[in-house]
Amino acid sequence: MQIPSHLIDKQTWEKVLYFIALNDIPPPYLLVNKDVVINKIKQIGKGVEGSKVYYAVKANPDIEILKLLAEMDIGFEIASEGELELLKSLSVGPERIISSNPIKTFKFLISARDYGVRYFAYDSYSEVDKIARYVPNSLVYVRLSVSNEGSEWPLSKKFGVEIDEAANLLEYARDKGLLPVGLTFHVGSQCNNAYNWHMAIEKSRELWDLARQRGIDLKVLNIGGGYPIRYTKDVVGIESIEKRISQSIRQKFPEGVEVFIEPGRAVVGDAGVFVSTVIGKAKRGNEDWLYIDVGVFNGLMESIGGIKYSYVVGSRNPVKRWTIAGPSCDSFDVIDKEVELPEPDIGNRILILSSGAYTISYASEFNGFSIPKTIVI
Repeated sequence: MQIPSHLIDKQTWEKVLYFIALNDIPPPYLLVNKDVVINKIKQIGKGVEGSKVYYAVKANPDIEILKLLAEMDIGFEIASEGELELLKSLSVGPERIISSNPIKTFKFLISARDYGVRYFAYDSYSEVDKIARYVPNSLVYVRLSVSNEGSEWPLSKKFGVEIDEAANLLEYARDKGLLPVGLTFHVGSQCNNAYNWHMAIEKSRELWDLARQRGIDLKVLNIGGGYPIRYTKDVVGIESIEKRISQSIRQKFPEGVEVFIEPGRAVVGDAGVFVSTVIGKAKRGNEDWLYIDVGVFNGLMESIGGIKYSYVVGSRNPVKRWTIAGPSCDSFDVIDKEVELPEPDIGNRILILSSGAYTISYASEFNGFSIPKTIVI
């Protein structure tokens, strides 16, 4: 197999091929290069003064990855009691944990309260009432709606409110005995438009000033995640994004503002490579179909939302255009179309690049197919 150097770093490629050569573990499984994870964590936030990084556990909650990150000086962002239990098992202190899901379950709030977690996001009056009831005296930050234009996985429709409503919610939280300390936004996952952060920060400053007029002094600016990774093409780099973010914050915000960053995809995405097997081929009308042993339901759910992966096969046969499908009986289990690949043989390995994020965490055992194992290398 020839290294696709524009999409994967040489070290990851070599480690993946070395592992496959020396191990007889049957696919599918996900390999994650720990060195890439470590380097990404060291890089993210480096260009933003006063920032604190909170890894979004939902991106990949594998215990070995969390163990690796727990040893570093970062925090964690969670949304459920299940994610909290994982961190508790690693003795991650509550001061390193925040929750930016604006709608939380009762069970999670009780578990978070009992463990000592204090930072929570919200964007509705009913959520304020719920937090005030189950976790009184919490530190809360309101979710502001911002543009998700240019993001491959938009998040703006489900959560977030406009400036005036956000200011009202900050007041309401204060009146309910909570401690409104800041605001948060999310420009959308896999955001390729660096200007989104500038616009979001500009809008955040308007809310910041409005809150101060109402007697609420904020201190936390949570800029969420959204840093993109390479799937099929190059993307704007972390350094460039953070240069834009840093400039915007310096222009708009007072010194000493605490900046929270919640990377998920950017930490583990391009550290991961799925190792799969070609299990079938067929001609359907004018289309050539390739069937593999990992699909939409047991690992590649984001493919139905627009995420496109890069595939590598060890074949020197002529290139064809393939429709790639997973192993289940469901016709929904179609991963991609018009994928150009040399024709592989049945039983050949097929590698799926940049698959470390939102793959295993989405996976189910639908149709009896097992969730692939994650192996940190």
